Amino acid sequence: MNLRHAILPLALALSLPAVADAARGFEVRDMAYLDRHSSPTLSPDGRVLVFAKRVVDESTNKASTSLWMRNLVTRDIRPPSRLTPDGWNVNSPGFSADGKTVYFMSAKSGSMQLYSMPLAGGEPKRLTDTAVDVDGYKLSPDGTHVALALAVFPDCKADLDCTKKKLDEVEALKTTGKVFDRMFIRHWDTWNDGRLNRVFAAKLGGDMVRNATLLSGDIAGDIPSKPFGDLSDFAWSADGRQVAMSVRQANREEPWSTNFDIWLVNADGSAARNLTAKNPAWDAGPVFSADGKTLYYRAMQRPGFEADRFALMAMDLVSGSTKEIASKWDASADGITLSADGKWIYTTAQELGRHPLFRVSLANGEVESVVKDGSVSSFDLAGPTLAISRNSMKSGDVIYTSSDDGKAPLRAITPSAGEMLPDVAWGEYEQFNFIGWNNETVHGYVVKPWNYEAGKKYPVAFLIHGGPQGSFGDGWSYRWNPQTYAGQGYAVVMIDFHGSTGYGQKFTDSISGHWGDRPLEDLQKGWAAAQQRYAFLDGDKACALGASYGGFMVNWIAGVWQKPWKCLVSHDGVFDQRAMGYATEELWFTEWEQGGTPYGVPENYEQFNPVNHVKDWTVPMLVIHGQLDYRIPAEQGIAVFTALQRRGIESKFLYFPDENHWVLKPQNSVQWHDTVNGWLKQHIGQ
Repeated sequence: MNLRHAILPLALALSLPAVADAARGFEVRDMAYLDRHSSPTLSPDGRVLVFAKRVVDESTNKASTSLWMRNLVTRDIRPPSRLTPDGWNVNSPGFSADGKTVYFMSAKSGSMQLYSMPLAGGEPKRLTDTAVDVDGYKLSPDGTHVALALAVFPDCKADLDCTKKKLDEVEALKTTGKVFDRMFIRHWDTWNDGRLNRVFAAKLGGDMVRNATLLSGDIAGDIPSKPFGDLSDFAWSADGRQVAMSVRQANREEPWSTNFDIWLVNADGSAARNLTAKNPAWDAGPVFSADGKTLYYRAMQRPGFEADRFALMAMDLVSGSTKEIASKWDASADGITLSADGKWIYTTAQELGRHPLFRVSLANGEVESVVKDGSVSSFDLAGPTLAISRNSMKSGDVIYTSSDDGKAPLRAITPSAGEMLPDVAWGEYEQFNFIGWNNETVHGYVVKPWNYEAGKKYPVAFLIHGGPQGSFGDGWSYRWNPQTYAGQGYAVVMIDFHGSTGYGQKFTDSISGHWGDRPLEDLQKGWAAAQQRYAFLDGDKACALGASYGGFMVNWIAGVWQKPWKCLVSHDGVFDQRAMGYATEELWFTEWEQGGTPYGVPENYEQFNPVNHVKDWTVPMLVIHGQLDYRIPAEQGIAVFTALQRRGIESKFLYFPDENHWVLKPQNSVQWHDTVNGWLKQHIGQ
């Protein structure tokens, strides 16, 4: 998996006033316990908005989510009101076809099940009582049926009680050994117990659903895909008679395959047909046209490359012929939402350090910007209304509404981080560019400390993004947030080196096979350009920090670019490329990036291998790793710390036994930031 996602004049950069009246900068505790808003969901007529609000109980270290609603017709007369009852933790809102009922999922009963309740108010009604948890749902267009995502043992087929019985039997065993005869043995942060994600269909309107029809039938694969898939890879036809789903075969080749195919199946589970068998790369996100004659989807071209460009495709379901819709648009589309009139596809995509919303004409493939600034994380479209969740480097997601073409002024429905934290001053930021590898333009961001004063110099946190096909741009992160460093009084520099997303597919492709040279050249030239352009950066007091690929780069820098840095922070970083190639779970990632297997092209794995340069390490380093990280196993981090200790280099190791590739628990996040900030303070002050 991708462990991804214009220069202002110098006079402007230096003319921004100091923040004299602010009480303080942004801190990790603000970030960890800030309310979060998500899942904007419109009624079919676009007149009512439902969204999710997540709050964290600091004392219990647990989060809970409720649904809220806003009548958009009443304008600002009535603020959002809570829809779901107190004490309910819910997710995944959806509307009935008539807009009178809201659906959602909750584990209120002790297992995750589907519920509904009237939009006008009332008690939630439980709709399913399946023997295993409901992992996702999608209503048929007329609302009479629902598709349910459930994890089941393949040999149990549609017998959900069979899966529950098998799980109970495993729980009762006195032995703990598990025998595997093929990979995946584990994925992301979970060991494989033999179950597959499957999609079932059930009729609504009668008794609670206990059993359902298996739609994915003999298609042996996970739908939704693991570990982060959802039912955006599943679609009902407008008449409800057919479904389409994107599935990768669960066989011995799965760990090194990115070949997802789209299957067309009758709504009774019969007549499954592979529509994209000719494409050995990734096909995703099917959506039916209103007349059922066309299937829209996204497709990659290169097998084994998860960061390839997702092109927008249209398939004639009668002839099977396909065509690309916007072949001149050098962007990778995130999804497909059809406008009500069938003339546009709405989608988000990375672009120059931002994540805007676009719409693409189905008539001529022309692309229009709908929401340009910041990062749009999700959106919904209904009637004349567009609803979006948008974040930036100054706020987590704020939910807005606008007209369907985005031309009406954005209307904020939920508060920004600044409104929730009125005593916090934010680090001002701007994008800059410079000439990097191959004499090509490279972009980056510089963030000022919250207490910036003209004429002063500030120590610097130099943040390196992961992926490597990712981006550190104008967006909000709960893991690597530059404002948490600006809030400590540091300036921040971030470079979108070659390999980053949002600058065209050629730019993204350029890092494969070149982990240690091209991006390093960009980082070095970007660091020099930033210091030349921004006089407030103190180049003698700087630390480099990164996670995943960024952690690899920190480990690489430790051996080949030591001089600028007073300290380093390596989180979940690759230390030994060869060991990584054998121990990671999604093998296609390392095999594409290194140009083959560790035994087939061992020289490629050694070319940019930090383990070979330990003798040159001198800079103090903080190492962080989670035990449940099966993408870059914990032994990689332990080995880094061992090397540092054996070399006698000042070092610390922060270990989380209960975190994966990300640090997700609020109090663990606080500990992570306190430890990192303490390390920076020790070595560069503030």
